[in-house]
Amino acid sequence: MDKNDKILVAGHSGLVGSAIERRLRKAGFANLLLPSSADVDLRNQEKTAAFFRRERPDYVFLAAARVGGIYANATYPASFIYDNLMIAANAIDAAYRNGCKKLLFLGSSCIYPRMAPQPIVEEALLSGPLESTNDCYALAKISGMRMARAYREEYGMDAISAMPTNLYGPGDNYHPTNSHVVPALIRRFDEAARSGAPSVTIWGSGKPLREFMHVDDLADACVFLMENYSDALHINVGTGMEVSIRELAAMIAELTGYRGEILLDPSKPDGTPRKLLDCSRLFALGWRPSIDLRQGLENAIAWYREHRDTLREKGNRE
Repeated sequence: MDKNDKILVAGHSGLVGSAIERRLRKAGFANLLLPSSADVDLRNQEKTAAFFRRERPDYVFLAAARVGGIYANATYPASFIYDNLMIAANAIDAAYRNGCKKLLFLGSSCIYPRMAPQPIVEEALLSGPLESTNDCYALAKISGMRMARAYREEYGMDAISAMPTNLYGPGDNYHPTNSHVVPALIRRFDEAARSGAPSVTIWGSGKPLREFMHVDDLADACVFLMENYSDALHINVGTGMEVSIRELAAMIAELTGYRGEILLDPSKPDGTPRKLLDCSRLFALGWRPSIDLRQGLENAIAWYREHRDTLREKGNRE
């Protein structure tokens, strides 16, 4: 990418998109397209096509998506599959038809089978049943990834797909019911620490193993891949490190200053038992994450505490 190229960050107000914007600005890219959903609703084919005809971006980071945790995925499956299918289909097609030099589609590690062999290699895709608690989201992401590959195969479009692991960091969603595990735990333990609650109960058995990546590391990897990777096969983006949900909760409790008891509710779903990405292809290209989990959680907690009053007001309105 050249510093004068016009770069679209779709979904720039979200967790991933805002991190990509920060990373690009840090590298000196100033010609950024940062439309809001009010500027262009990517679920709308006509409006998406008109936006791309007007702006004609050279590069596209497709980070726009409807996202949420287990509760949100289970409660709104139709919205998750519809919104994410339409975003992917409209944006990829419009980018191709308007001369985009390269597009990076961002998927999710939930595209892989529930019981995929660990660590999960890229070739494990579609080798078994998906996790039922987020299969609609996963199917939409698989379709977007396959569409990017199809446009490469049929039209020669330089479209690549990256599959990030579980993410957290500044700009995350801290909604009381619709958030992912890290922001949900940060919010709950911070509130418990301030109120002096004697205990905090977390969903599930606490045994599932997860890999967590700070979103600034993902953003760095995305820029690296845009400049150094071009292949039909999607590529995993993770840390290679994993932690149990129980261990994660204990670390967040410590970092927020919570000293009460941590209880488990095994009647609630665990989700996939283990999910660790094999990132050997990415690491072989010369990229490695730089933010360890404890350092990243400290950063995320500090950001949350700086913004929690605004986040609480927003959550109460939703």
